[in-house]
Amino acid sequence: MTDLFAEINGIKICYDIHGDGDPIILIHGFSDRKEHWRAQVGALSKYFKVIRMDNRGTGKSDRPNGDYTMEVYASDVAGLMDSLGIEKSHIIGHSLGGMIAQNFAILYPNRVNKLILVNTIPGLKPPGESIDEAIKMYRENAIAGHEAMMKDPLNEFLKGAKASYSRNFWKIMKEDPKKKFHNIWSVEDLVEEKVKFGPTVKDLSNQAHALSTHNTYERLHEIKREVLILSAEKDKSCPVSMGAKMHELIPNSKFEVIEGAGHQSILEKAPEVNQVIIDFLKS
Repeated sequence: MTDLFAEINGIKICYDIHGDGDPIILIHGFSDRKEHWRAQVGALSKYFKVIRMDNRGTGKSDRPNGDYTMEVYASDVAGLMDSLGIEKSHIIGHSLGGMIAQNFAILYPNRVNKLILVNTIPGLKPPGESIDEAIKMYRENAIAGHEAMMKDPLNEFLKGAKASYSRNFWKIMKEDPKKKFHNIWSVEDLVEEKVKFGPTVKDLSNQAHALSTHNTYERLHEIKREVLILSAEKDKSCPVSMGAKMHELIPNSKFEVIEGAGHQSILEKAPEVNQVIIDFLKS
């Protein structure tokens, strides 16, 4: 896989491209990097041109300090499309990436073909409610988890993963960290990625600030493209109720629940997730 770079909004954005066809841009979640889509790229690239990007502040993209916002993230996506000569693309976002995708679809409506939102939310709180305390707690927990993982990577990864995967799947992960799930990834692969390319404390703080700028409750009705909303039955951080709420607010949306999966359903239930995505995009 060849890492490519584009100068966008004064920084370098790292990306890679797989396959041919209508373009798809994959936007990853909080503290992750483009390789977090490792279980999707093979299946999707059989039918589409799949473009994975490291958000600013992650992976091999530049990590400038400053106030990260949803508008800045969305502008980076638009800038990458400009750099690649892509006028319109399917957009798929997971978790924080799904928040970025929502904002992109609102800010750049003519640049979206179909939109897929995976395990995400329209905001940490409904409009009018203060999110200061929630953001502070999110930031502190993320930083504490990062610092602990640097001291004991495997055990701390598994400790954090307990909330992101279904209970039975997590038990298998813990029993055999070398096991290749779907013949694609292992716990050891994910731990190595976090240690080598994971965020710094500064990066986590910047990304947490971006969360404070996300609230689309009152603007989701502006999205007129076809939208697929995927929730995971066992997701504790972006519960099914939030997916149902977005389905209620987005006019031309379809809502599906991946049964038996946690927040990281794109890894845990990759074959099912991939097929639902392919069917939606090809319909």
